[in-house]
Amino acid sequence: MSEWFAKSLNQLASFQKGRKVETSEYPCDGFAPYLGASAISGTIEEYADARFGVTAVAGDVLMLWDGERSGLVGKAQDGVISSTVARLSSRGEIEGNFLYYALDANFEWIQNRRTGTGVPHVPKDLGRILSISFPKDKTEQRRIVEVLSVLDEAIEQTEMLIAKYQQIKAGLMHDLFTHGVTPDGYLRPAIEGQRTKFGWIPKDWRIGSLLDVADQLRQPILTGPFGADMGSDDFVPDGVPVLRIGNVQQGRLDLSDLLYVSEVKAWQLQRYKVNEGDLLFARQGATTGRNSLASRDVQGCLINYHIIRVALDHSLCAPLFIEAAFAGEIVKRQVERDKGRGTREGINTAQLKALELPLASVDEQRSIARILMTHTALCAEIQSQLVNLRQQKQGLMQDLLTGRVRVKVGESQELQA
Repeated sequence: MSEWFAKSLNQLASFQKGRKVETSEYPCDGFAPYLGASAISGTIEEYADARFGVTAVAGDVLMLWDGERSGLVGKAQDGVISSTVARLSSRGEIEGNFLYYALDANFEWIQNRRTGTGVPHVPKDLGRILSISFPKDKTEQRRIVEVLSVLDEAIEQTEMLIAKYQQIKAGLMHDLFTHGVTPDGYLRPAIEGQRTKFGWIPKDWRIGSLLDVADQLRQPILTGPFGADMGSDDFVPDGVPVLRIGNVQQGRLDLSDLLYVSEVKAWQLQRYKVNEGDLLFARQGATTGRNSLASRDVQGCLINYHIIRVALDHSLCAPLFIEAAFAGEIVKRQVERDKGRGTREGINTAQLKALELPLASVDEQRSIARILMTHTALCAEIQSQLVNLRQQKQGLMQDLLTGRVRVKVGESQELQA
């Protein structure tokens, strides 16, 4: 087996930052893809004058130098480097692809050492303080890259599959809310519809409001407590979780970052507790309109001021149908129209009550909910596969890029399996 060494990034690679150049939204003569933050993630949004910019060629290693994701690395295509990006070139001791994975494995380490009070930056002395371990034998380096590349390919294919199912879901949602379904769960013919001011909806449906399906035994539509009722001083290390605007994603809840209040405080604010099946609506800022159903995991949690809770009566509606209606164009257009009215972008409870949405009979809502539930479960399964692949890659990088687990020449295929 070959020896392993540890050297500073400066010893192993050179840096070249991009510069500001003229850009265009469209390709034109003398312009090449502009390699900024989006390009590192694989999306080209602009083109830049290649005569005056710092260029990269396919396979070069790029690192985002400025911004919230600074430290992120990617593989370049032919293009012009943004002023927020640096090109890293191997000095010869390590393969370029090995350098890419070594930097990718250190992303969190770099993020934790960023500088800058406004826009965060990769530390200027990154080349000196970051140590990279590597095997002297370049064949072993290439074998490590092969193993990790197989996982990258699997991750990319899974991401493409998720994107495909998201497109399928969008088409399915459109068909369900313009055709409706028969009692046996099949789409109705397109001719069985009615024209409304919002466009076509199934013939037996109507345009209603949230108050038509809300639980009147609870306050139907309720904004979370104001700061005076629940402020930063009320938060404790453990207790009753508080859902904030970042916890409400579109169609799902992200519970990775929760705050807590004491049981006593939660009792004082019990009217703001959430029940499973409530609709949670982000009411302020750029996220206005984002919504999700409350799952069993958040039963009894509180909401904060940036969320509106809609108490749905499950005997009058299928909550999953209402969530889907809120993700549809009819409601989204109204939210976009209303959220800018006032001194601050957002939606209040009065505006939410006034929103109009398509409503089917309860039985048809439940039939549609079952269809959506099946599709959602399939998407969740694929999403879980993606999470597992990323965790597997992270574990392999920690093992293979430190020499903890060795890859011998000729053994890569066995490890890939």
